[in-house]
Amino acid sequence: MATGYGTTTLWLIILAGGVGTYALRLSFVALFGRLDDVPEGVERALRFVPAAVLSALVLPEFVYSDGALALSPANPELLAGVLAAAVAWKTEDILATLVAGMAGLWVLTFLLG
Repeated sequence: MATGYGTTTLWLIILAGGVGTYALRLSFVALFGRLDDVPEGVERALRFVPAAVLSALVLPEFVYSDGALALSPANPELLAGVLAAAVAWKTEDILATLVAGMAGLWVLTFLLG
C-alpha cells in the first residue's frame, strides 16, 4: 500500500511508536515495582483490558468492507459476528462460538455472494 509519506517519515513514525510502546510498558513495570499491592480499582480496570483489546482488533473486520463502513444486512461478516456473539453469550463455549461463527460466515457468504 502506497502512502504519501517519505521513507524517513515512515521510519520516524515507526520509531516513535516503538519508543512510546516501550515507555508505556516500562512505566507500568516501574510503577508496580514500587507498590506493595496493586490498588483494587486498578485491578478491576485491568480485568477489562483483554476484552477491550480483542474488541478493538475484531470489530473493524465486522463493520468495514472494502474500506467503507458496512452496517447493512448484506454484510456476511457482520451477521456471522452477531451470530457468534449470540452463541458465545448463550453457551460461554469457545469451540461452539468458533464453529457457529465460521459456519455462519461460510453459509452467509454462499447465500449473499
